[in-house]
Amino acid sequence: MPVDYSGTWDIDSNVNFEGYMGALGIDFATRKIASMLKPQKVITQDGDRFTIRTLTTFKSYELSFKIGEEFKEVSKGMDNRSFQTVVNWENDKLVCVQKGEKKNRGWTHWIEGDELHLELTCEGQVCKQVYKRTL
Repeated sequence: MPVDYSGTWDIDSNVNFEGYMGALGIDFATRKIASMLKPQKVITQDGDRFTIRTLTTFKSYELSFKIGEEFKEVSKGMDNRSFQTVVNWENDKLVCVQKGEKKNRGWTHWIEGDELHLELTCEGQVCKQVYKRTL
């Protein structure tokens, strides 16, 4: 049985978020605001179905998917692009590949103890975030 990601997670560390946002083409002012935010992730998992809500006081984003099923994602409120997304299990990690105009775009989630790790990639930039479980 895969790891249960369900819960509420508060950000603890955020390395190279600005570099990652720059690779996405997000404007300077938005990058400055976003780099000061303290996002919270609320993850609901039902077997191979997930909803991941990333909540901030500035913008929020919700992503729902089923493991192994490709879908069209629109990153409305972020970089406002559309791309094909698929999320798969790789051992106990959730690995997302996003195919579109940006190269090497995607993310990986995994849990270590009471920490949720997230590695975001885009065009050679890597952002590493760590969240602590709150609920």
